[in-house]
Amino acid sequence: MLTAAGSGYSRWRDIAVTRWREDVTRDCWGSYVFLRDVQTGQVWSAGYQPSCVEPDAYQASFYEDRAEFVRHDRALTTTLEVVVSSEDDAEMRRVSITNLGMRTRDIQVTSYAELCLASQAADVAHPAFSNLFVQTEFVSDSGALLATRRRQSDKETAVWAAHVVVVEGDTIGALEFETDRARFLGRGHNIRNPLSIVDGQPLSNTVGAVLDPMMSLRRTVRIPPGTTARIVFSTIVAPAREQAIDLADKYRDATTFERTLTLAWTQAQVQLHHLGIGLDEAHLFQRLANVVLYSDASL
Repeated sequence: MLTAAGSGYSRWRDIAVTRWREDVTRDCWGSYVFLRDVQTGQVWSAGYQPSCVEPDAYQASFYEDRAEFVRHDRALTTTLEVVVSSEDDAEMRRVSITNLGMRTRDIQVTSYAELCLASQAADVAHPAFSNLFVQTEFVSDSGALLATRRRQSDKETAVWAAHVVVVEGDTIGALEFETDRARFLGRGHNIRNPLSIVDGQPLSNTVGAVLDPMMSLRRTVRIPPGTTARIVFSTIVAPAREQAIDLADKYRDATTFERTLTLAWTQAQVQLHHLGIGLDEAHLFQRLANVVLYSDASL
């Protein structure tokens, strides 16, 4: 689920992969992508949230197969495409940054998602307690962050989440990662102005049994004038560690995004045809879904 500002949630079966609350005013929960210009220190996000930096122009488009966010910030155009795989339990976010200026730009691109890996009801009841059972690790062979919830009983569903990134373009420096939300945000800061983004300091590469778990990967790309760099962040969920790592290897391929996009479009057309729904009706049903997810006092 995505809002027009780029917030929302990811769910797998009855498990909330990312933390979310129904907050129509702040709308500050979801998986995000931060961008920072290394030369100027300018910070913005691929959607309007969570940095809330006013763009020169902004457009959010929702299709049956994907969501697309386009924003213009001076000489840079940022396009975020979000698609859910129709063959695997995975979602992909491709960030395309086009440099329309006269000089080369170095841009830090950092993902962010606050982990939950529990049912929504359990997380709402005891979020701090829920955090204690999430453990993270970094698999250097595949460049993947892994997270799992230690099961308190055999009745609980085993869940593993993986997070990987692939870049189409010139990169600077090594891959950086973070799984400790307190380190990422910094003392006295929140998701709107995290210290690791505002200051541009390297991520700490912390993993383990962190008290406040999240997943974040960072790559720095160099974009010459008149060119476009593309970065794809994929989040994968599986019931076993081996499956999560295998899928992480698959989604490190730069061609996977186009394949996933094509399959998602095909599945959407088949579903519409099977249900006998036209595009106008599909748009109406999307609007009806709004008032199911967010309480509307007028109704």
